[in-house]
Amino acid sequence: MQPPRTDLAPPKDDPFTVEQLKQYDGSDSSKPIYVAIKGTVFDVTRKADTYGKGKSYNLFAGKDASRALGMSSLKEEDAVSDYSTLSEADMKTLNDWFDFFSKRYNVVGKVIDLPPQGGRSQSATSSNPAAL
Repeated sequence: MQPPRTDLAPPKDDPFTVEQLKQYDGSDSSKPIYVAIKGTVFDVTRKADTYGKGKSYNLFAGKDASRALGMSSLKEEDAVSDYSTLSEADMKTLNDWFDFFSKRYNVVGKVIDLPPQGGRSQSATSSNPAAL
């Protein structure tokens, strides 16, 4: 496992739509490769050998695939942003991945139009700490 980085840039909160994020899936070598977890967009370009087109974790590139990360799944049907039905153990795995990415990749923005989690508005739950 790679060690945490000490040279990360300050996090950005540039807005990305789901459609815009798709442009950063590793299929165009002139663009960076982005992976989103729980709506936070990470620049994983320096690991193009892992996340680039045709590589082992390309499934996660250009989208928020939080559910698949939480489930440790490489199935296309699991590569969606809705993680509301994850078990407690899978939720811990997802949070561990979020922490891992946060310590190793630059945060370049937030996905602003993800579908609601399990039918609930994400903004409603995130603005109400009691709901979390």
